[in-house]
Amino acid sequence: MHIQPTPYDHPDAVKLQDAVQAEYRIRYDGEGDVTPLDPGMFVPPQGLYLLAYDPEGLPVASGAWRRQDENEEGYADGDAELKRMYVVPEARGLGLARRILALLEDDARAAGRTRMVLETGTAQPEAIALYASSGYEPCVKFGHYRDYDSSRCFAKPLR
Repeated sequence: MHIQPTPYDHPDAVKLQDAVQAEYRIRYDGEGDVTPLDPGMFVPPQGLYLLAYDPEGLPVASGAWRRQDENEEGYADGDAELKRMYVVPEARGLGLARRILALLEDDARAAGRTRMVLETGTAQPEAIALYASSGYEPCVKFGHYRDYDSSRCFAKPLR
């Protein structure tokens, strides 16, 4: 598997974003993630979007981080927010999410970010298990879904 930086609006990235939205709609009773995102949020050094490709050149996994600082949604100065972690069903269990997560943490750290944060939901137990096993701990809720009962927020120091 080959992992590479890719623009957030690249056709392969859009393909995986559509796939993750479809999965969210299944897991969350018809609702996708409506967090406002813009391709510019993932342009270094403000963030990074990664795609993993299989040996045939098909996109099979994604992950990104974007810069956040203190604001009305509960972020803190120095935050890097994890976004769009996804692995297609056929490639799950190969360690791709863990590899992408480590690369994103390293990049955010190199960009001067001090804490990686993420929001996920109770209908994604696999994601919660990945983050817990990677050193993330529950934190005060933040972001677009902070008032939802099903929302779970996690953080990990990067320094």
